[in-house]
Amino acid sequence: MPIHEKSLIRPENLKTHDNLVIDGINVSGHWSTFIEPRVVTDYNESLEDEIAALPGAENIHRCWQCGSCTNSCTINAIEPRFNPRYWIYLIRVGMESELLRDKDIIWQCVSCNKCTYACPRDVMPEGVMKATAHWLELKGYTPKSPAMHFDEEFTEQVVKRGRIEDTEVLRGFFRRTGQPLLQDWLVEVGWRVAKKLPVLWGIKMALAQVFRPRTRGWRRAQAAIEEYIHEQENERREALGLIGATAANDNADVRKPEAAE
Repeated sequence: MPIHEKSLIRPENLKTHDNLVIDGINVSGHWSTFIEPRVVTDYNESLEDEIAALPGAENIHRCWQCGSCTNSCTINAIEPRFNPRYWIYLIRVGMESELLRDKDIIWQCVSCNKCTYACPRDVMPEGVMKATAHWLELKGYTPKSPAMHFDEEFTEQVVKRGRIEDTEVLRGFFRRTGQPLLQDWLVEVGWRVAKKLPVLWGIKMALAQVFRPRTRGWRRAQAAIEEYIHEQENERREALGLIGATAANDNADVRKPEAAE
């Protein structure tokens, strides 16, 4: 996958000469931009395999660098540094250090899926961006994102009880991210909903917060789901070289809310 496009070169590696003559020929001007050579010695030959092991990035190997993803990207339209095509290129050639230079931008994907619809190779670039953001977190390069906190809170409730309570999910999300429960916008939304909510429904919601009901016959399904989650997590940790994290820690993370009851 050779790079030919100027958009895939770091700006500091592009050199334009306003006055340049080569072999008696004047090649001055922006059209004669040169790429400054550099030597990369820190390739991670397993980078593509590591990210492909995470959900959403399974088809990253199909990319042929057509640029449809970046061209259709909602974020790229307002932030040119957000460039899925370039990051997929870096991942596939193993340039981990170059990828890490954009670690504070990659998480900005809004999952509009325009790139996925535009991709002619079913690479699912949106999934690749989410997998890459997850990889950065798992490897310790970035802190856990608010979106990941929300996903974990949501998943833990489903695994634990086979159902979710919206209010509890929101409360758990605020607790995980250190946000106050009583926020102005939330109070306003709650007040507007409460005025139209049937009294009986409101009582059911309040009781659900106290008794935390579980889907009938859920324990067997819960055990199967937990086993599957642990298997998948262990496979991903192995692919990322994170075998040091024990299964006991995984079990504790999944069952943490139940232990707190």
